[in-house]
Amino acid sequence: MSRTVSILNVGLMRYKTTLRLQETLVNRIKNKESSSTLILVEHQPVYTTGVRNKEYSLAEEQTLVNLGADFVRTNRGGLITFHGPGQLVAYPILNLREFVPESGRRKALLGMKWYVNMLEQMVIDLLNEQWKLLGNRSPHTGVWLGNNKVCAVGVHNSDLITSHGIALNCTTDMDWFRHIVPCGIQGAGVTSIKEQGVEDAGVDIVATKLVDQFSKSFDCRTQPADQELLDLFHQML
Repeated sequence: MSRTVSILNVGLMRYKTTLRLQETLVNRIKNKESSSTLILVEHQPVYTTGVRNKEYSLAEEQTLVNLGADFVRTNRGGLITFHGPGQLVAYPILNLREFVPESGRRKALLGMKWYVNMLEQMVIDLLNEQWKLLGNRSPHTGVWLGNNKVCAVGVHNSDLITSHGIALNCTTDMDWFRHIVPCGIQGAGVTSIKEQGVEDAGVDIVATKLVDQFSKSFDCRTQPADQELLDLFHQML
């Protein structure tokens, strides 16, 4: 296990600040100034869209903003979703050249299917091993408990450096999702770990367990962010 990923837990933060942090770390990896990093964050209320953002008019955007949330159009995959308190968001900023298995390297380098599958499986394993919740896949991305999505997945790839990631509902207020069609999927619902009867489902508790599962799933060692990374983060505040 020679790969090492730094863990940067930034707490509660506005989405746009974390987006700038992701972009900075992607560029630093490209310039060989940083190694892979896993950002953990709990966002203040925000609705985000992916690359197909033209489906959302300015009027629709304003309606959501009037609810007290930010609205941000991004370059990740997927359609509209919500991030907010009680939801653990994890942004792996990884150099995929260091993670893709040799046997599947050529196929994986042509797309992100391997990576998305790994993220989904990581969450499925986490839910099952920690709380005996049987997560599953569907024709849509993400992790589901029955017909309800518990974890959204939306990623971006720039020269095989990843950004964006997963959003796992821990104790999230589900009312925020009533104002959108989450991820553009008609007829499906959303849920949280707490809604499934788990008492200790706070973001901090789940984050610790997710870091352990990330290390297992991606066969890497994790370490706390060093001072250089912390200084970089504080410069962006």
